[in-house]
Amino acid sequence: MPRTPLLHPTRPGSPGSRRRLGLLRSLPACVGLALALIGWAVAAAPAARAAAAPVNFYVSPTGSDSNAGTSASAPFQTLARAQTAVRAVDQATSGEITVNLAGGDYRLSQPLTLTAADSSTGTAGDIWWKAEAGAQPVVSGGVQVTGWTLANAASGIWSAPAPAGLTDTRQLYVNGVRAQRATGALPITVTQTATGYTTAAGDPMASWPNQSHIEFVYKGGLGAWTEPRCPVASITSTTITMAQPCWANSTERVLRTDGSGRTVELVGRQSITEAPTSVENAYPLLTTPGQWYLNTATHTVYYLPLSGQNLATADVEAPVLQTLLTSDGNPSAEVHGIIFQGIQFSYAGYTVPDTTTGFSEIQATYTISGTGGYATQGLCTFVSGGTCPYGNWTKMPGNIDLTYDHNIHFDHDYFVHLGAAGLDLGDGSQGDTVTACVFTDISGNGLDVGGVDLNEPTTVQATTGTVVKDSHFYNTSVEYQGGVAIDVGYVQDSTFLNNQINNVPYTGISVGWGGWPDKVKLPAEPNSSQGNAFTDNLIYDHMSVLADGGAIYTNGITGSTLANGEHITGNLIHDQISPTGHGIYTDNGSSYITVTGNAEYDIAADVWGSKHTNYTLDNGTDDPLQIEDNYWTNGPAAYNADSVLIANNTNITAADQIPASIVAAAGVQSPYTSILSWTPAE
Repeated sequence: MPRTPLLHPTRPGSPGSRRRLGLLRSLPACVGLALALIGWAVAAAPAARAAAAPVNFYVSPTGSDSNAGTSASAPFQTLARAQTAVRAVDQATSGEITVNLAGGDYRLSQPLTLTAADSSTGTAGDIWWKAEAGAQPVVSGGVQVTGWTLANAASGIWSAPAPAGLTDTRQLYVNGVRAQRATGALPITVTQTATGYTTAAGDPMASWPNQSHIEFVYKGGLGAWTEPRCPVASITSTTITMAQPCWANSTERVLRTDGSGRTVELVGRQSITEAPTSVENAYPLLTTPGQWYLNTATHTVYYLPLSGQNLATADVEAPVLQTLLTSDGNPSAEVHGIIFQGIQFSYAGYTVPDTTTGFSEIQATYTISGTGGYATQGLCTFVSGGTCPYGNWTKMPGNIDLTYDHNIHFDHDYFVHLGAAGLDLGDGSQGDTVTACVFTDISGNGLDVGGVDLNEPTTVQATTGTVVKDSHFYNTSVEYQGGVAIDVGYVQDSTFLNNQINNVPYTGISVGWGGWPDKVKLPAEPNSSQGNAFTDNLIYDHMSVLADGGAIYTNGITGSTLANGEHITGNLIHDQISPTGHGIYTDNGSSYITVTGNAEYDIAADVWGSKHTNYTLDNGTDDPLQIEDNYWTNGPAAYNADSVLIANNTNITAADQIPASIVAAAGVQSPYTSILSWTPAE
């Protein structure tokens, strides 16, 4: 609200004083008129409030779309019917609009797609989609697998026909628990070739069924932080032919010609060179209770039950949809003003890695894709025909995927049993919030904010003003283990506050992109990132599978000054498992970063690393960093030169030497702590 300007003093007898005297003489009349207007407004207010009565719709899996949907006793059945009802409301005259969801499964046949027509346009505030008190509604993209019979009495394997619509899946859930896809060791020694492998005569895999859906997994295959996966094309007694383009994209990455020995993409290795660390999705590997296999040729699901499981009564779910909730991505008519509260999003998949594209990972689940992708994708001016901007590799989608939206709010929502990234707030997402949410049992990244396809976006394209707070991320990246709990691309003025991240296979929070050219003394990719803060987060038991990451990892330029660059403040980090990497990791090209007031202990790697020559300015200095007032074990020595300040840090030998104020402020805070004991609906 604008402040009322102060009246300036005037001289007696001046025109200003005469005008003021006239105003004072007219004051009684003005007061009388004002009181009359107030009385009219008070009298009119009840009528205005009555005209703006709140609008409620009710939905239940046991309801009917032929119902009026305006009472809990006569609810709609589907979210699509509720969406139609909301769009029909005259928001110019209505009060607050709420869609109330009863408990149970809302099985989608297609994604719920938001457009500008679903937005708040009146004066009544945001539109709510919320759970009824005490209810656990589940928005599901899955189908139940039923009709189980004993297929092999000797091995205890059961089978069921794949239900209608289930043509492929990488996930299966039994009584709300993710089952392991059939997996095992490579059963024969292999020699790598340009097209795959040769083997000794008599390769047992030659007789395995459905060979084009067998998948080879390479832990650390394209760098210690990666886990690429490629499907097999065919197997004979002496030859394994791998699927293209996955194989070429994973073994033919272009080398630079400057003698550096590095790839043109500058991130990782030129090629997978080791044998697969494991094999997945083959019936002969189905030997361990709790594992499953889908034969897409015969449309049959196989499962080896755990002790005590009864498939006659078990709830077995397989994802069919890839997307549960999305926006139409229209930058000229954005979705806005919607709150989702108390909703569980579950049972959506992602099957692109089952195709010949595979999963040729670069970092943080970004991949090279497409025929010839290894030679051009994201290589921009480094090669003839390179696509721009540099580093624009293929992003794994979110099962909840929003672009060109603003003021979308997720409050006490739950992202669980998902086969891609959980939630993606992509290009053009502005002013969104994620509060007191839970992200767990997700195949890829838990939460993506922004992307790397628009390094210098327009005002409309920018991802900005996101707030992620008091949320719990755990057991994410359970399938694509190079994923991260929170991935932040080219993003502006966003805050990540009081979150808890634990039990993840790689990095906790990954920030930024495009800094790798400094490996060959070239400038980092210019980008719009600025004003992002990572504050008072609790991160522990991370880096349990892969290496060369950290609790908070940054790559590339984060601002233009220390004031508007990235701020990493007040975070409590402990029990980082891998000895390779850093607790707080300022990697290639990381610049204009302030690291202050954090605490670290029981870090198997260095607590911080490291500074880099500033090839963007190329003036003989380092990328600007300010590292002060941290408490950590075996921290770096004091330093003040070349735009890097390391000062006033305290080396500790035990956790109890950390100030209580840092410990108390880190992680999920009251009144949100109940999410730490939340359990999903089955």
